[in-house]
Amino acid sequence: MAVASEKRGPWGVVAEKTVYDNPWIRVTHSDVVTPGGDAGIYGTVHYKNLAIGVVPVDAEQHTYLIGQYRFPLKSYSWEIPEGGGAFGVDPLQEAARELQEETGLIAARWQKLLECDLSNSVSDERAVAYLAWQLTAGKSSPEPTEELAIRRLPLAEAFRMVADGTIRDALSVIALQAVQLLQAERRLPLFGER
Repeated sequence: MAVASEKRGPWGVVAEKTVYDNPWIRVTHSDVVTPGGDAGIYGTVHYKNLAIGVVPVDAEQHTYLIGQYRFPLKSYSWEIPEGGGAFGVDPLQEAARELQEETGLIAARWQKLLECDLSNSVSDERAVAYLAWQLTAGKSSPEPTEELAIRRLPLAEAFRMVADGTIRDALSVIALQAVQLLQAERRLPLFGER
């Protein structure tokens, strides 16, 4: 069996056009030649921002979740503080902004947890998540389109919410599992340190 180039891949693109565009996403329709050699189509959602997530942890080993109604799912969701970060801007700077906007928290210490692709079969959305600690409380300033609830809870409870399916948002699940793994391997920073 032949293996396609990792850079080019086995798909051929015959034609491509934008079928929808707004400030956050662009949707393209591609006429393609599939890896099997047949004519086909492919729709792709291109994101105009980097997905940014933060797992804030205080000195008592508690974290903060954001609750909000998610229009595409028509349901309420509990998530880590997250949002869009501009390409070309340091993702850590965007993470600090997002954390403060949604929770009012300012973190003195940061550690990158991971980078990932969130739904690579239909989109090019990339994400980065951080662990934040040495927290100082401040005033939140959510966007006018956001109606947010903030919940402080033990990390262990957030891990249980992932395990029982209460937390389903992909970036939240992945980031919280990364923190749980660090904790299991005893590689979490000492959150109470100054």
